[in-house]
Amino acid sequence: MAGFDFHRVKQQAQQTLGERLRRIRVEQGLTQTELAERARVNQGHLSSVERGEHFPRPDTLRALAIALGVPEAVLLGEGEGHDAPQALDTRELPLFGTIPNGPPAESQEQLEMFPVLRHLWQPDRYCLRCEFDSMEPTLQRGDIILVDYRPGVDPFAVQGKICACLVDGRPTLKRVSIESRSGDRLIILRGDNPRVPPVVLDETRDFSIQGIAVCLVSREL
Repeated sequence: MAGFDFHRVKQQAQQTLGERLRRIRVEQGLTQTELAERARVNQGHLSSVERGEHFPRPDTLRALAIALGVPEAVLLGEGEGHDAPQALDTRELPLFGTIPNGPPAESQEQLEMFPVLRHLWQPDRYCLRCEFDSMEPTLQRGDIILVDYRPGVDPFAVQGKICACLVDGRPTLKRVSIESRSGDRLIILRGDNPRVPPVVLDETRDFSIQGIAVCLVSREL
């Protein structure tokens, strides 16, 4: 067949994740430094992934795929025809600009919907647009994340996870942890941005978890 390079296709199929990642990066005209900045990953770690010395964590793999504008399966080499453009099977979920106070389906705040891949869709999930920088570099302003609606979940069950919370009626997105000091149980809310100090809450504060962040579903480049 004219124009069909069987040897090249076979070579690509046999590539490791690191080789595949490097090929796509080079094809897009990106240096390692540029891709690392786009994906907000360490350039040294990216280099070791491309050399096959390390396998990226799921969140790092997802960030690299988003930065390159390809499905994660393309980097993993899964399935036949994974390099060919595919129609994405998506479902729409409510998209919020601030953390909804109540079930997503009943909130009066959202007037917008956002498509997510079918395997990520669940009726008790919603999308949340990040408006602040307290979770940088993990999450950037403008990122859209997927959230499990979990009202009233015990903070013990979500230690270290990023949660959509309400503190005295005000929304915040932070990592939640529990500490005991002098016999009192304290809730600690931390951002990933080292310039943002943690928030310490005692039992006198009105605090509730509305949802648990699942994954990043959109990032503008």
